[in-house]
Amino acid sequence: MLAQRTIKNVTRAVGVGLHSGLRVELTLRPAAVNTGIVFRRVDLVEPVDIPISAEAVTDTRMASTIGQDGAKVSTVEHIMSACAGLGIDNLYVDLTAEEVPILDGSASGFVYLLHQAGIALQAAPKQFVRVLRRVEVRVDGVGEVKWARLDPYDGFKLRFEIDFSHPAVDSTGQAVEFDMGEGNYVRDIARARTFGFTRDVEALRSHGLALGGGYDNAIVMDDYKVLNSDGLRYGDEFAKHKILDAMGDLYLLGKPLLAAYSAYRSGHAMNNQLLRALLAERDAWELVSFEEEKRAPKGFAQPALAW
Repeated sequence: MLAQRTIKNVTRAVGVGLHSGLRVELTLRPAAVNTGIVFRRVDLVEPVDIPISAEAVTDTRMASTIGQDGAKVSTVEHIMSACAGLGIDNLYVDLTAEEVPILDGSASGFVYLLHQAGIALQAAPKQFVRVLRRVEVRVDGVGEVKWARLDPYDGFKLRFEIDFSHPAVDSTGQAVEFDMGEGNYVRDIARARTFGFTRDVEALRSHGLALGGGYDNAIVMDDYKVLNSDGLRYGDEFAKHKILDAMGDLYLLGKPLLAAYSAYRSGHAMNNQLLRALLAERDAWELVSFEEEKRAPKGFAQPALAW
């Protein structure tokens, strides 16, 4: 049986929110089978549980935010990406503020925490959402074309193309494809950092965003170049971070996808629209599990190795 996964032990980290700038304590705890991934606001007078789902997404400006009963948790995409990359099905994520800590701006810190806690196989089959036919969302406005789609595929792969008019970005790979069955998430994707432009910082901060951003948790660029002294981690780090974000956004479905995702200039909003479009077309997907591991698509049977 291809089994569900949680973690073996409790693990903790402390950081700041990228947009709020607030200190936050993060605690990851094991969860029983079929719990899913549940974010908990333990700082509130009455703690609130927010189970992940496509419908739980309440805001997609600059990050993916989920909410329930008046409580919210923002910037969930990086930890969700790590859970997707390592195949974690059931997990409690306790937070003492409304934003997940940004750590180093990638998913690598969350991968480290999950590996540190240990990955436990559980006595229940992992469930997948298998896409049966194409589902697509797109914008074809004047001067603005962007789209995202899911196609049937025996596995999970993602292809993302970016389009930035910036010398530092244009000189790198603009399109990246990653296949869970052939690549290694931890090695190939997890270390790609979020990025931003100095020209946008003042506007973002005037709207209460990017208050915790800096060189230690983002790639920062002026109008011509990358300003970080250590440069890029990957030659195509910008496009790879978009793959990282998409994996996190798509895992908000609550179950791993068996599909080929492809996108051009998509973002958190369009990724969530794609999930909602998929769920609305009930003949476009089915739930499946694998009683024999050898029948599962390549890349899902073994937990991803550390670096």
